[in-house]
Amino acid sequence: MHRWILFAVLIIFFNSASANDFAAEIKHAETTIQNDYYLLATDLEYHLSPQAKEALQNGVPLFWSIKVKLQQRSILWNKTLLKRLLRYRLQYHALLNMYRVRNENTGIVNSFSTLSAALNSMSTVRDLPLIASNDLFPDEHYVVAIKILFENDELPLPLQTQVIANSQWQLSSEWTYWDLLN
Repeated sequence: MHRWILFAVLIIFFNSASANDFAAEIKHAETTIQNDYYLLATDLEYHLSPQAKEALQNGVPLFWSIKVKLQQRSILWNKTLLKRLLRYRLQYHALLNMYRVRNENTGIVNSFSTLSAALNSMSTVRDLPLIASNDLFPDEHYVVAIKILFENDELPLPLQTQVIANSQWQLSSEWTYWDLLN
């Protein structure tokens, strides 16, 4: 009896640990100031599960949003000063044997011969304008946050019902926070 309980606990542990293997990651994020404007630079990493890769190979487009927010923090409250959203669509075209990445904000489409090259194109954000430095108060505390959100609600309806509790489709990251130095 005790062996079965131990076996069940180990299965749950390894299943939950493997879910993180497919989550997106914020590898590095920083803000710099240039011409009196705060700019965001970040390096991201996407990990696709075998099920997500299979869906992609079968023509299902995958969508991610990169959410950025700037908050003014105080002892009593947090005020969100701005929100930015970068959105990407990744799709495989079997006839061309190519992966296409579309920046949904700009409409720019790039094609790649490998999945890793396509994912790398979505992994770098540079010089994203956040806020003018003169819009911030010098004595206040500001925090920047970033998250990668896999949009499973963009999947075809039959697939949406399968991904809800499936750890192989938990492709989002956690929020990453850091202080904005002003």
